[in-house]
Amino acid sequence: MKKIPITIITGFLGVGKTTLVHNMIKNANGKKIAVLVNEFGEIGIDGELIKAGCGDDECNLIELANGCICCTVQEEFLPAMLNLIERKHEIDHIVIETSGLAMPKPLVRAVNWPDLKPHITIDAVITVVDAVGMITGELCDRERVQQQRLADDSLDHETPIEELFLDQLSCADLVLVSKTDLLETDKLAEVKDLIIKKARPNVKIIPVQNGLIDNELLLGIEASSEDDLDNRHSIHEHHHDHHHDHEHDDDINTIVVEYAETADIKELVKALKTRVQQEEIYRIKGFVNIPNKPMRMVLQGVGERFDYYFDRAWKEGETRKTSLVVIGRNVKSMTETVL
Repeated sequence: MKKIPITIITGFLGVGKTTLVHNMIKNANGKKIAVLVNEFGEIGIDGELIKAGCGDDECNLIELANGCICCTVQEEFLPAMLNLIERKHEIDHIVIETSGLAMPKPLVRAVNWPDLKPHITIDAVITVVDAVGMITGELCDRERVQQQRLADDSLDHETPIEELFLDQLSCADLVLVSKTDLLETDKLAEVKDLIIKKARPNVKIIPVQNGLIDNELLLGIEASSEDDLDNRHSIHEHHHDHHHDHEHDDDINTIVVEYAETADIKELVKALKTRVQQEEIYRIKGFVNIPNKPMRMVLQGVGERFDYYFDRAWKEGETRKTSLVVIGRNVKSMTETVL
């Protein structure tokens, strides 16, 4: 019996995973791809963006909105996969987009569960890396780590975010380097060198821009990753099992910010940048309601880098409002940032 191949798309917050999945679906060329999206936040931003791009009727989309999927493998992942297996005659490939705070190895291990192993296999774990974040240190805040080490000689461990990034890289069968168009050639070479030092040996590294890459390079890798667990190191694995919260969940939280409308997007971005400078905020994403505009605006922020664009018209009967998810460490309420 042929197994359904699964591609796991992992990578830290804001690296471009959703854009990549959107393009994979858009360019499926008749292949029936089911998508499982795991969000860290109460609003399904990523799922909405994927559906907006491919059309609701064309997407086999399942959304898990309970935070880090690696913490809820049995409670969330297993029922979702069993649901897809029951419809396997309708599916050629499954793509899982993890939360930026998830470790991929628990998912790979879960494929070996008796209920799943006869039916599915990991085609590949694809880790997306933000080239600019690697150079600036925004990805894992290396400057803060260095400051802590200078202040305390006994401190020799990495931050949980740094460890999470290493876990995602060490599990990869393929590494995609996003936002390469924002770097000079010598800086891109520096990024590749950093990845080579941290990733598994001989893992292919491919630069991408705007998530555009041929599906032929992404699907059909046939890595059978679940049979190669010993070579996929996980720093966190010895600390926790699947039924307990992970270390990175203790302080990392999300808040939802909602306004009826946003009169000036530039002023909103300015206010959000100020908050990013004041707090340890990793990711801001959501939808913005601009008065007198028929289109919904998408807002994406990583560190102090923000992007915004109109993606589709507001639907008839849809509540127009500005809704943002903010992810960071001990993030405080933003009710005073009313714009």
